[in-house]
Amino acid sequence: MRTTLGAVSIVTVALLAACAGLLGVIRHGLVGSAERTALTRAEAVAAVTGSGRLVDRLAVPEGEDSLLQVVTDDGRILAASHNLAGRGPVASFEPADGHDAAARSLDLAPRSDPRPHPFRIVAVRATTAEGSGVTVYAATSLETARYTQDLILRSMVWGIPPLLLLVAAVTWRSTGRALRPVEAIRTEVAEITERDLGRRVPVPASRDEVARLSRTVNSTLDRLEESMDRQRRFVADASHELRNPIAALRAHVEVGIAHPRLLHGGELLDDVIRVQQLADDLLLLARLDAGQSPERSALDLRDLVRDTVARRPEGRVPVSVEATGPALVHGNRGQLARVLDNLLDNAQRHAREAVVVTVGAGPRGSAAPGGVLLEVRDDGAGVPEADQERIFTRFTRLDASRSRDAGGTGLGLAIARDIAAAHGGTLGAGPGPGGRFALRLPADSAM
Repeated sequence: MRTTLGAVSIVTVALLAACAGLLGVIRHGLVGSAERTALTRAEAVAAVTGSGRLVDRLAVPEGEDSLLQVVTDDGRILAASHNLAGRGPVASFEPADGHDAAARSLDLAPRSDPRPHPFRIVAVRATTAEGSGVTVYAATSLETARYTQDLILRSMVWGIPPLLLLVAAVTWRSTGRALRPVEAIRTEVAEITERDLGRRVPVPASRDEVARLSRTVNSTLDRLEESMDRQRRFVADASHELRNPIAALRAHVEVGIAHPRLLHGGELLDDVIRVQQLADDLLLLARLDAGQSPERSALDLRDLVRDTVARRPEGRVPVSVEATGPALVHGNRGQLARVLDNLLDNAQRHAREAVVVTVGAGPRGSAAPGGVLLEVRDDGAGVPEADQERIFTRFTRLDASRSRDAGGTGLGLAIARDIAAAHGGTLGAGPGPGGRFALRLPADSAM
C-alpha cells in the first residue's frame, strides 16, 4: 500500500509539473506569435503614417480578430480599423525611452464583439508627414491561446485520474508479484521447527534480491540442520561414553556395600578419574562451541612446550623437544598447553620408542609462512590418509574396540583442533613415516 501510494503521489506531482510547464510553454509561444503579428502590422501602419498615405479606415485581415489604431499625442484618433470605429484610444502606454515598441496584454471589447476578451497590444511610435508624433496601436486576439489552455486543462481533468488509476493498479500488481515470494518464504520459515529442519524455502526463478534471499535462507537452514545433527550425535556419543564408567562405578559401589572386603579402591578411583576427565572434556567443548574466549597474552611457544613436557609424568615413551627458532604467539596459555597435552597423549599411546616435539617459525613455502609451526611426531604406525580428517571428529577412535582402556575418550584431538581454530590457527595430521600432527598459529607481530 505504501509503495502504491508513493508511486501515485510521485506520478501526480510529475504530471502536474509537466502540465504546468506545457501550459506555460504553449502560452508563451502563442502570446509571442500574437505579439510578433501585431508588431509587424504596427510597423507597417507606422511606415504608411510617415509617408503621408494614412487613411481613416485601416484594413485588417478578414476572419481575424485584430485591431489597429493611430492616436496623436493629444488623444485624437487619426485612423482605426473598422472594429474600433467611434471608439476612443484603446490604450495609453507608449514605448519607453530608447525602445522602438512596447507590448502588453489587455482585455478589450471590439465593436464586433461587445464582450471583453484578451488581446496582445503593441505600441509603436511614428511621425506623420507634417512632423507630429503619433502612437500606432496594433492588437491581436489571444482567444486561441486561451482556448488551447482550456483544452489542455480539460484533457488533464479527464485524462490524469485514469492514468493515476492505471499507475496504482500496475504498481500494486507489480509490488504484489515481487513480494509474493517473500510471503512464501515467511510462511515456510514460520512452519520450520527444530524437529523439521529438512524443509527449505522456495527459490523463485528470477535472478533478483528475493532469489538471493531464498538461497541465503536455505544455506542458513543447511547450517542449522548440520549443527543440530552434530549436536544430536554429540549428545548420543556423550551418553554412550558416560554410561560405561557410570555403570562400572555403580557396580563397584554395589559390591562394596554387599561385600566390603571385595572392594578394590584402585579400580573405583580409575573409574572416577575417567568420569571426571570426560566431564571436563565435555564442559570445555561446550565453552568452545559457545564462543567463549578466555584471556590471552603474548607468550613464547618454545617456553610453553618445555614447561609442558617437563611437568608431564614419564610415559611409556620419552618425549624430546627441538626448538628451531622464535615462536611468539598471542593466546591463552592454558588452552595451548591443553592442545600439546592432547597431542602428546595421542603420540605416546601409539609410538614405539620416541616422540619428538618441534617448534619454531613456519618455513618458507609452508601452509603458514611467517607463522609459528609446532609439530608432534612419533615412530608409530601413523594415521592412514583416509582417516586424517575423521580422527578430529568427536568420539572418534581408530582402535578396533571402543573400550575405555584402548582409545581414551575420543575427544582429545577434537578439542585440540577447536582450540587451534579459536586462536586463528589450524591443526592437521600429516603423512608418515610415523604419526605426525602439525599445529600452525599466527605469529604475534606486536612482540
